[in-house]
Amino acid sequence: MRILVTGVKGQLGHDVVNEMEKRGLTAVGVDVEEMDITDKAACEKVITEAGVDAVIHCAAYTAVDAAEDNVDVCRRVNADGTRNIAEVCKKLDIKMMYISTDYVFDGQGTRPWEPDDERHPLNVYGQTKYEGELAVEELVKKFFTVRIAWVFGVNGKNFIKTMLRIGKERGAANVVDDQIGSPTYTYDLARLLVDMIQTDKYGRYHATNEGLCSWYEFACEIFRAAGMDEVKVTPVHSDEYPASKAKRPMNSRMSKEKLSDNGFERLPEWKDAVARYLKEITW
Repeated sequence: MRILVTGVKGQLGHDVVNEMEKRGLTAVGVDVEEMDITDKAACEKVITEAGVDAVIHCAAYTAVDAAEDNVDVCRRVNADGTRNIAEVCKKLDIKMMYISTDYVFDGQGTRPWEPDDERHPLNVYGQTKYEGELAVEELVKKFFTVRIAWVFGVNGKNFIKTMLRIGKERGAANVVDDQIGSPTYTYDLARLLVDMIQTDKYGRYHATNEGLCSWYEFACEIFRAAGMDEVKVTPVHSDEYPASKAKRPMNSRMSKEKLSDNGFERLPEWKDAVARYLKEITW
């Protein structure tokens, strides 16, 4: 199988290409230099000439707070760029997998979000990813929408790397304790996505590592697993955290039952993922 992967320089795109190559599949990895997704003609040319059976669309504008001040840029990438790719997939009648986010939901309540729940984003990033979902659903017959959350991978910036840096520099960290969700290790996720793209079990899915935590609990586990018990972690409420410009969902619990129902192997438990990840990075 031959698959084009966008955002190959990012955390997830990098791991998806590595996973494909391990399995003997042909990956055509592109980033903005090879295919600017905001350029409709470029999308059509590159995807058509690549002669692929599917596109896994990992590229996105993910600077959540910056998006509040850069609405047009964020929308061009997350909504318009996704539509450009979806239009080519429709024309070529090939599969498209769109990587979305828990931020399409409003984060109310405590019940885990189901894949087909109503979407009411709280911020610009979530709104533009929602618009991307709508474009894919409108245009592509053979689509997978996979929502993920709290992502960490070897190739790029993430919460774990930030915590390790702050812990070393300051010996202390203030972390919100009232937002609940599940981390997602891109190495584990990539295996699932490559499994999924080879099937015809289309639709919306949620995919994160198993188990729940707050960001505070996530941080505590990072320092524990890293042997940095001396770092003082203080829990704070979201409204005490002035660094966040964009409003975040309090409830990012997501149901993964649909994965099991369709015969897909769910991701390992998140603490296990953190331990494995720390062995893969230099810090």
